This record gives sequence, structure tokens and C-alpha cells, in this order.
Amino acid sequence: MSKSEIDKVTAEFFGSFDNRGGKTADVGRIRRLMLPGGVIVKTGGELTAYTVEEFIEPRERLLADGRLTEFSEWETSERTDIVGDIACRFGDYRKAGVLDGEPFEGSGTKTIQFVRTPEGWRITAFSWYDQP
Repeated sequence: MSKSEIDKVTAEFFGSFDNRGGKTADVGRIRRLMLPGGVIVKTGGELTAYTVEEFIEPRERLLADGRLTEFSEWETSERTDIVGDIACRFGDYRKAGVLDGEPFEGSGTKTIQFVRTPEGWRITAFSWYDQP
């Protein structure tokens, strides 16, 4: 049961960025999926650590202002380890969309850490690496 709950939280996380077909992306739902003090880290060329709010605000704007359209990202493979009330997931993902009028595709890897709370599994931290 725990793995299926983590799968559901992960799918909801990826789905929060989806604005295909004119749909409004719901990046704000990350506030519910993560613990309030969660940490988000972008790796690669520029290492950046974000609070939940620092991560959400610019992505909400980018996905709503018309610069990034028809965007989605999805997991293509994953490995989830669960021990008691903690879990760690490594997953490869793909993404596609139209940025500033130019179609693009990409891929990368995310690692997501979870804890089981009285309300269910929540994300405590995630990091990602986009393939060059």
C-alpha cells in the first residue's frame, strides 16, 4: 500500500506542471505535497537550493504567462526504497513543451525523499539533474 501511495504523490507532483491543451498548471499543489520546510535543489551547471515558495512562484508565472505552453513532464522509470516511515525514489523523466514559441524536449533524473505523516506520504526534499 505504501508504494502505491508514493506512486500517487509522485504522479500528482509531475502533473502539477502540466499546462497542455490550455489547462492551467497547478504548481501550487506542491505546497500540499511537500512539508512546509522542504528543500528543493537544482543541480547541473548552476546549483540552486530553493524553499517551497521560492520554487513555486517563478514556475507558476512561467507556466501561466504564455512563455511556456503545452508543457508536461513524466517519469519513465523509477526505483523506490521504503524503510518504515521514510522513502527515497530515484526516477528518470522526460519533458516536452513550447518555450518562447520553440518546441523542446528534454530528460533528466529526479530524486525525491518522502516521510509518512498522519496525513499520508509527503515530500521532504527533491533534487533534479537535467541531461545536457
